[in-house]
Amino acid sequence: MVFKILTIIIVLFIVYILFFKKRRESEIGSKKPKREEAIADIMEECPTCKTYVSKKEAILSNGKYYCSKECLR
Repeated sequence: MVFKILTIIIVLFIVYILFFKKRRESEIGSKKPKREEAIADIMEECPTCKTYVSKKEAILSNGKYYCSKECLR
């Protein structure tokens, strides 16, 4: 009788761990892209005025990133 109860408890424990482990992994997996997007915005220095500007907002010319059209001229 004790053996049956222990077996049931062990099986339930294993099912519980497997269920929450997959749930936790899916939560962790869904959070990673948000962090990577936030980190992906790299700042570059404008060679003319030495101001840092986001690569997304910068003007690329001859392999250099400029903060504005005035600095590009």
